[in-house]
Amino acid sequence: MAFMARKTKRVERRTDALSRERIIAAAIDILDAGGEGALTVRALAARLATGSGAIYWHVADKSELLAAAADEVIARVITAVAGGTGPREAIRAIALGIFDAIDAHPWVGSQLFREPWRPATLEIIESVSGQLSALGGPDAAQFNSVTALLHYILGVAGQNAANARLVAPGTDRSAFLASVAARWRAQDPAKYPFVRQMAAQLRDHDDREQFLAGVDLILAGIEAVR
Repeated sequence: MAFMARKTKRVERRTDALSRERIIAAAIDILDAGGEGALTVRALAARLATGSGAIYWHVADKSELLAAAADEVIARVITAVAGGTGPREAIRAIALGIFDAIDAHPWVGSQLFREPWRPATLEIIESVSGQLSALGGPDAAQFNSVTALLHYILGVAGQNAANARLVAPGTDRSAFLASVAARWRAQDPAKYPFVRQMAAQLRDHDDREQFLAGVDLILAGIEAVR
C-alpha cells in the first residue's frame, strides 16, 4: 500500500508539471523541425516523456495544437512591438515581425489562412487597426485600409516562406537568384523590357527591405486618401 501511494504521488507531480504551455512549446519545436506532418500526439508524447492521455487533458486534438502554436508565435510578435513609437513605425514593426515569424515558422502562414477567426489573426487585425486609427482619417476607410495591409503582410510573408521551401536545402541564395536573373535577361527585349531591367536588381535585393518598401507604399496610399 505504501508503495502504491508513493507511485501515485510521483504520477501526480509529473502531470502537474505538464502544462499547456509546455505542450505548445514542444509542438512548435516539432513543427519547426518537420512541418505539420511531423506533429502527432505520439511524437509530442515521446518528446515530453508522457502518455497521450496527459496530452489530451490539455488539448483536444492536432487542430487545436496547430492553432494554439500559431497563436503563441503571433502573440510574441505583437508583444515585442515596443510602445512609444509613432503609428507608422509601429505598423512597420508589426509587419516585419510577422514576416520574420512566418519565415522562421513557415507552418504559421497556412494556419493563419486556415482559421482566420483564431486569436492570432484577430490580434494582428486589432494591432494594425489601432495604429491606423492613430494616423487619423475617416472611419469609412478603415476596413479597406486594414484589409489591404493584412492581405499584403500575410500574403507576401507566406509566399516568401513557400519560396524558401521550394529551394533545395543548402542552396546559396545569391547563386539561385543569379540563375533566375540570367534567365530573365535572356528574354526577348521587345516583349519583356521591364523584366530584363528587373534582372539587375533581383540577384542582390534584400527580401526584408523589399517587403517593408511594399508596406511603405501601402501606408503612403492610405495617408494620401486620408
